[in-house]
Amino acid sequence: DWGAIMQAFGFIRPLDVDRDAPALHQVFGDEESCRYLPRPAQKSVEDTAQLIKGWYDQCPDTEWALIEEADGPCLGRITLIPSGDGVFEAGCVVVPSARGRGLAHKGLGEAIDWVFERKNARRIFADIDPDNIASIRTFEKLGFRREGLHRATMETHIGVRDSVIMGLINTDPRPWRSESGA
Repeated sequence: DWGAIMQAFGFIRPLDVDRDAPALHQVFGDEESCRYLPRPAQKSVEDTAQLIKGWYDQCPDTEWALIEEADGPCLGRITLIPSGDGVFEAGCVVVPSARGRGLAHKGLGEAIDWVFERKNARRIFADIDPDNIASIRTFEKLGFRREGLHRATMETHIGVRDSVIMGLINTDPRPWRSESGA
């Protein structure tokens, strides 16, 4: 029941493709914001809506809008994609105007707790471009450990890229809990 779940959350809510596509187009429609993503910027809000709808349809209960207040606008997207038995891949984007406020850290912490507790995850990993320093720092702050570098692993719109793999398992400390007093 999302109502009960949302009482515990302060920085994420279920993603609403129609409502959130215009805000998310600030990321997915911007070349600089798409620099470390696998595909180039989308040309229109409709293209962005179609893109995020495809993701949402694959795993609707682990796709969230990043928010700062309960009825506030979407400020980004948090996703935890099932990747096998008890394993999820974490992803996060934040609209340019909301960057630098710690929202990714807060929203990811809530989503990670939910997946460990409600989906019985044993491992969550992030696959990050090594030049995406802000993302690496966010995951480090969440307690993820750098597990390796996969060289020339992904072909993207900016060329063949390496991937830093960072992981967190269900028995690892969750630093965001001590920060919030939980």
